[in-house]
Amino acid sequence: MSVSDTIFNRLAQLCSRREYCSRGVLDLLRRKGVGEKDAEAVLERLRADRYVDDARYARAFARDKALLAGWGPRKIAYALSLKGIPEDVVQAALAEVGEDERFRRMEEVIRGKWRSVKAVTPQERRAKVLRFALSRGYDYAEAAEIISSLQKS
Repeated sequence: MSVSDTIFNRLAQLCSRREYCSRGVLDLLRRKGVGEKDAEAVLERLRADRYVDDARYARAFARDKALLAGWGPRKIAYALSLKGIPEDVVQAALAEVGEDERFRRMEEVIRGKWRSVKAVTPQERRAKVLRFALSRGYDYAEAAEIISSLQKS
């Protein structure tokens, strides 16, 4: 068995346990000291055998970050672009996250922050929660609407 086969088998095991994107695999191989040519060959073989699929990775990442971590679409898109995922794949992954579920989760996150923020004035509280929502990658208009409804109640 060649070194390339050994590396492929080890990465196939890793990829069968959790999703990896192409850039993640290449970074891992570089850290392990694998040459560029061998790394590309192993990655192509992993793609051909469907151990690595950037679209599948992007869908899983978007779903997990939106529904479990409470991230908004902008933060998810930015994180995926840093991982080298093409824009069209990112948009397709974001489209698969249900709009109702995403909005419900955003409302949950903002409501939780609203309860925890202690501020001197109502405007200061609103500003703090709005900054938090924007840092999570939520849309300004949607977040402002939720915050306005919280201020009224």
